[in-house]
Formats: sequence, structure tokens, C-alpha cells
Amino acid sequence: MARARSDSPLLFEMVEKPDFSIETKAMVDGLWPVAGMDEAGRGPLAGPVVAAAVVLNPANIPDGLDDSKRLTHLQREALFLKILGSALSISMASISAEGIDNSNILKASLEAMRRAAAGLSLQPKLALADGRDVPPGLACEGRALIKGDQRSQSIAAASIVAKVMRDRMMCGCGGHHENYGFEVHMGYATVRHRTAIEMHGPVARLHRASFAPFRLGGAEVAEEEESFAGLD
Repeated sequence: MARARSDSPLLFEMVEKPDFSIETKAMVDGLWPVAGMDEAGRGPLAGPVVAAAVVLNPANIPDGLDDSKRLTHLQREALFLKILGSALSISMASISAEGIDNSNILKASLEAMRRAAAGLSLQPKLALADGRDVPPGLACEGRALIKGDQRSQSIAAASIVAKVMRDRMMCGCGGHHENYGFEVHMGYATVRHRTAIEMHGPVARLHRASFAPFRLGGAEVAEEEESFAGLD
């Protein structure tokens, strides 16, 4: 006799953690190496979008891999070093603010992921991309996974690498443009950032001219700031 299903609410929300099951299934199907791909920096008003591609070592997967947005800064930095020390292959690529303006952020994000995959020293037979879209032009089979950074450890590793590298780039920008606080908000549309733009104007080749508030007088800033709220 089947057990009756409880209608009581869960006391704690069940948080899914990424695992290696998708990659393991691909290995059984003869699709190895498997690369995970992800990007960081779709929402900011300034800076590049950065993508990473990672081929993990199945025998040496770092503990604690997760969606970079669910990790603290210190956790990301520690895992970044573990990934660099254990992965079979890692590659990174970026598209500048000008490149984003010349196309759009979706196309730029997908192109950055394609370039990252192409730069791997170990050619993958399958590339797993976080999101709804497979980057066009991949040299191997590609699959898109919605919330892939919460499902696949390879994508989670790529999300960490991309986030850490982009944050370091933006910290460097903060050292060159001290009035904007890039090292604090990483280019997202915080109050401090918007105030700096109003006082000093946008930085050529660093701010995304096709983004609000430059294009629509601030009409879309709330959406960009909401994106920032989900990041550490």
C-alpha cells in the first residue's frame, strides 16, 4: 500500500548541489572529454563579459563546487585555486564593452563561451553550456542546461573561474579609475556606481554605451541592479 504523501511544508528549503552525473553519462556514451562552460558579467553597466571552459579530472574533483552566485568571495577564491590545480584543462575568454555594444550581450556571452571552449588544450567531445542557448560555432557537440551551474560540477567550476577572473579585471579597473569604485561593485548598477557616472560621466571603452542608463536615461537601471543583488 502506497504511503500517503504529507501535505506539511518542508521546514527547510532543499538546495540542490551540482554533481558529475551528466558528465559520467557522457563518458559512458563515448563523449569524453566533457567541458563545462559559463560566463560572468551579463548584467553590469561596465566591463567585459568573461567566459570560462573547464574540463575537470574525474579522479580529482574539488569539494564544494557550486554556482558561483551561491558562494562567498573567499569560497570562490579558494575553489578557483583548487580548480586551477586539479582540472585537466582550463580556458578563459572575454568580450569587451565595445564588443558587447557592437552586437548584444547574449551574442557576446555565447561568443565568449565559444572562444573559451576553442582555447582548451584538451579538445572536448561535448561542451555543456549554462543557460538556454548553445554557443554557435562549437567544434564539438554542445548542450545547454538551464541552471547548469547548479546541476553540473563542470559548469559550476567554469562559473567560479569566470567570476573570479572578471572580478579581478574589475578590481584592476578600479585602480585606474578611482572615482568609480569598480573594485567594490564590479561594474553593476549600484547607487554608488550610478552616482559616479552622473558626476564624472562614462569611461570610454569601459562602460557599455548600449546599456541603461546611457541608452534609455536610466529606465532599465532597476533591472541591472536586481542582477547585482544576486551576486556576492
